[in-house]
Amino acid sequence: MLLRRLFSVLPALVVALALGAPLLPGQATAAPVQTGHIEVELVAQEAGAAPGATVFVALRQKIQPGWHTYWRNPGDAGDATRIVWTLPPGWTAGDIVWPTPEKSRVGPLLDFAYTGEVLLPVPITVPADARVGSVVTLKAAAAFLVCEQVCVPEDAVVTLTLPVVAGMPATDPTWGAKIADTLAKAPKPAGLKAVFNLQGGVLKLAVIGPPLKGADLGGAFFYPYSGKVIEHPPEQAIERGPEGLTLSLTPGYDFTQGTPPTQLSGVLALNGAAYEVTATAGTIPPGAQGLGAPAKAAGSNLGLPLAVAFAFLGGLILNLMPCVFPILSMKAASLTAHAHDAGRTRIQGLAFLAGVVVTFLALAGLLIAVRAGGDAVGWGFQLQSPPVVAALSLLMLLVALNMSGVFEVGASVQGVGSRASGDGIGGSFLTGALAVVVAAPCTAPFMAGALGYALTQPPLLALAVFLGLALGFAAPFVLLAFIPGLLARLPRPGPWMDVLKKGLAFPMYATAAWLAWVFSQQTGSIPLALILAAAVLTAFAAWLYGLAQARRIEGKGAAVPFVLAALSLVAAIALVVVAARAAPAASPSVVAETAPSGPGLAAEPWSPERVAALQAEGKVVMVDFTADWCVTCKVNEGAALKGQRLADAFKAANAVLLRADWTKRDAVIAAALAEHGRAGVPLYLVYPKGGGAPVILPQLLTEGLVIEAVEKAAKG
Repeated sequence: MLLRRLFSVLPALVVALALGAPLLPGQATAAPVQTGHIEVELVAQEAGAAPGATVFVALRQKIQPGWHTYWRNPGDAGDATRIVWTLPPGWTAGDIVWPTPEKSRVGPLLDFAYTGEVLLPVPITVPADARVGSVVTLKAAAAFLVCEQVCVPEDAVVTLTLPVVAGMPATDPTWGAKIADTLAKAPKPAGLKAVFNLQGGVLKLAVIGPPLKGADLGGAFFYPYSGKVIEHPPEQAIERGPEGLTLSLTPGYDFTQGTPPTQLSGVLALNGAAYEVTATAGTIPPGAQGLGAPAKAAGSNLGLPLAVAFAFLGGLILNLMPCVFPILSMKAASLTAHAHDAGRTRIQGLAFLAGVVVTFLALAGLLIAVRAGGDAVGWGFQLQSPPVVAALSLLMLLVALNMSGVFEVGASVQGVGSRASGDGIGGSFLTGALAVVVAAPCTAPFMAGALGYALTQPPLLALAVFLGLALGFAAPFVLLAFIPGLLARLPRPGPWMDVLKKGLAFPMYATAAWLAWVFSQQTGSIPLALILAAAVLTAFAAWLYGLAQARRIEGKGAAVPFVLAALSLVAAIALVVVAARAAPAASPSVVAETAPSGPGLAAEPWSPERVAALQAEGKVVMVDFTADWCVTCKVNEGAALKGQRLADAFKAANAVLLRADWTKRDAVIAAALAEHGRAGVPLYLVYPKGGGAPVILPQLLTEGLVIEAVEKAAKG
């Protein structure tokens, strides 16, 4: 009997000795293999295998620090790990259960990789006729690419010895819990509904379902199974919805040059969770959008009370920003018109407040609605529309002509409706509205963080923040209207008021010209010529209208001038419509050639890939998020971002200036702004030498401040 038992375990002992380790009853054994940069072995979830059951066996990779292997889709470079099994008769191996990978940026490339220790579980099916008490050897030939700055192909043949046992085998004490945890965290289907939609140059991927409701969507990322459906390096902008999210992806080869796929499969990874999704072509569901970027991505941890307070302070400071200077003439003319009539001044102050509040909330509501429709837009979006810019340019021209006395629409510059009401309420309301439309695209300190918070909140909370901003913006003018002591210091009404009003018309002419220039930057020379022609017709219509007013006062016939004025205005409007149709369709900004920013200093076009590449080269990087319609941006460019002294400082610090031009809508720029808690421009980032998070500079720059930031970043 003893000899019989000895011979029954002899095969197991022989295998154990061959592997260099003792085999105890009910225990799996394996021998690690060193390939050069990885320690590889097969490990099992259970200490044995039961007939007819499935046991998970994992290829364990312990990767040398600084090196990495690759996921099933390696990304822009690399190769996935491959396993070829040699199993006993009747035993079969399934596919690798791939854990969620890490993003690995190498220069302009983005790879999907594993670092440290990784387990790649594989289900092994045991045949029902496997003999209990026998010992089997599982052999796997594994090949993988392991990379640091260089890549080395390595391979290994690894084995695992398992006893066949009756009933449920015990969990392996060393690897059982780790493999179970890997399987639990591995991406798997969760009943999510996914659709994709190609909108211009942006591939929208929308995913909704119970697991995403109320989930932390910050940092969500889509890992495609195919390497040809999207471009991997670009940022994936996130738009939240009540039931899920929408990602803005850059379409890859299959969409741009090959046959567009009918399905888009991959892994949606969130903070702490990952799901397998398969999307089909379709319409983006409302539940996948409308709530803006995630709060974490927007970089804003403000609560509602603090956000409203910051918005109010930002609105106050906005009155001091360069973008508001052209509107000051309208406010000044309004104050002087009734400076010594406390009652009418207060009414004007309240009307101005109403104009500011209504316009701010209207623009905010429109912004929220546009973002809910899936467009990546931010504060100032109205001036990204060429038709709006053209209409505003002509409106400012009319305001300036009115202030110059070419025609009258009331007793003062903003007296629309004043003749009917006798108190200038309509004019003050219009002054507030125009001030918001032209000045609001700029952002001020405190205001930027508040807007970043607002655009991550539900509509009612967002509108509360914008209301605080409107009240802060209107507060100085309203306070002046309600403090008689300040107004009493102004001279008594007289002929000087008419001279002042006509003198203050010239900033409005400048505003009209500036808006026409912005229109030309968005559209080109032919649409600009049409707008200039429309401006001539508008001025002609204003002169005819003023002539008709004078003839009517003199008791002469005014019908002909009135009719001609109306026809001229209609013709001007027609030219605006034609110019808008002639303008190129809104699209992401085209990357331009390197453009000089000043003597000896040049700004390159910005992209996330370019930032990563320059950081990989060890350079300091400054990014200027700007737009032609942002007056503050242009003031900073002229005062702080040009000059030989700055160029010398950039050269000494091995620094590069990148410019992100948001004059036209650009979803990638909008996502980058949201990532840093901003909803508009300007934004200035300085990335330190050697990598790391950027430093955000103030919105009003000086040359010395920029040089100091660049020199500090060069020290790492």
